[in-house]
Amino acid sequence: MLTSRSKVLQISLISIFSAFIVEMVFGLLSNSLALITDSIHALLDCVVTMVLLLAARMAIKPPDAEHTYGHGKIESLGGLIGGIAIFLIACFFIYESINRIQSPPPDILPGMYAIIGGGYTIGIDVFRIIILRKSIVKIGGTTLKADFYHAFLDLGSTLVAIIGIIIVTYGFYYGDFIAALILGILLVGLSIKLIYKTAQDLTDIIAPNLVNEVRDIVNSTNGVISADSILMRKSGDTIFADITISLRADTSFDKAHEISNKVEDNIKNKISDSKITIHFEPNWKDVPLDSKILDIVKNLDGVKGVHNIGTHKTKNKTFANLHVMVDRKIDLKTAHEISDKIEKVIHDKIPEIEHSTIHLEPFIEIPKKFNSENKKTEEKINEILIKYNQIKKIGRIISLNFENIQKIDIDCSFDGNLSIETVHDLTSEIEQLIRNEITNAVITIHPEPAR
Repeated sequence: MLTSRSKVLQISLISIFSAFIVEMVFGLLSNSLALITDSIHALLDCVVTMVLLLAARMAIKPPDAEHTYGHGKIESLGGLIGGIAIFLIACFFIYESINRIQSPPPDILPGMYAIIGGGYTIGIDVFRIIILRKSIVKIGGTTLKADFYHAFLDLGSTLVAIIGIIIVTYGFYYGDFIAALILGILLVGLSIKLIYKTAQDLTDIIAPNLVNEVRDIVNSTNGVISADSILMRKSGDTIFADITISLRADTSFDKAHEISNKVEDNIKNKISDSKITIHFEPNWKDVPLDSKILDIVKNLDGVKGVHNIGTHKTKNKTFANLHVMVDRKIDLKTAHEISDKIEKVIHDKIPEIEHSTIHLEPFIEIPKKFNSENKKTEEKINEILIKYNQIKKIGRIISLNFENIQKIDIDCSFDGNLSIETVHDLTSEIEQLIRNEITNAVITIHPEPAR
């Protein structure tokens, strides 16, 4: 996009430089001080347009170690310089107009050559105004706006010069200087507006309604509790946004990342040329107590795993119970110290919990790879299972071993009319019998109704 701006500014530069050449040549041929002065003004505009062109080109440079947000601000700086140049030129217009109104008419008056030179410049200025205006509407940019004001200034100054030549011919010598005075005042206003806008861009000003729009987009995204901090800035045409969102504290990292991507996509659908950075923070409001307890306990020293977390209320008091897995090789005293630490941390973090009952279990780390099946173990398990008449069918028995650990998976079909509690008691009893026969066994029994 900025490359297109460079091309437009190149065309504008070549055009105004040609106007400088024509005005200077025809001004000298016709002894027209007004046309020569206007040619000097055109030369100054060439310099300003060159500054704007360099700014537009530098702005397209990619981010680097010293400019992590890119170089878009250089375009705003170029627009600021252009605005200051317009202001100074307009002030010179006003000064020169007042000075000439107070001066006597010159002895040598311009002729037809001056009108021809001025006519060429008017054509060039109209051409620049058209292409710059179309480019501003299509791609925007402060450098193009600054050059547009310059083109408008050039047109006005040349028209004043031509009108002055014509009016002088009819005997009203001061008419062109009065017109120049009005034009200078108008351009002072335009330049101040441009300077103010580009200076604001350099201070990272952002429209409050744009921030509110982004906040509404974030808050309306499913999964987001609230939009907290929203920091936005503009560099060139790119809008950067750094947004912090609150998510339920029990949201998984993958889900949090998915929500963040959705927020980013929703913003980009509304603000196409934008770069978004999303930070997410946990929010514990309305999160169930069991999720809070899990988050508190799972990373404590000595804890290998947590499951079966539950809470209940009695007489307006809240109680918690949970199963905690610890290293199977530690003694009871050490395990109890871990339990006490868990209870204290839960009470400190969640004061509403009156007491926590902790059921300690030995933790056996299951390897990712096991050796071949152990047929002797499977036969031994089968001998245990056939003693239970509640088991209608013995399904698959898989026994895998790794060093001193055996992983045993059993499929059993029970009478479908048995309660789940009865089935659980039976499977627990079977597991204990197997452990009595096979040490360091990790057993999983899958019960299903007999057909």
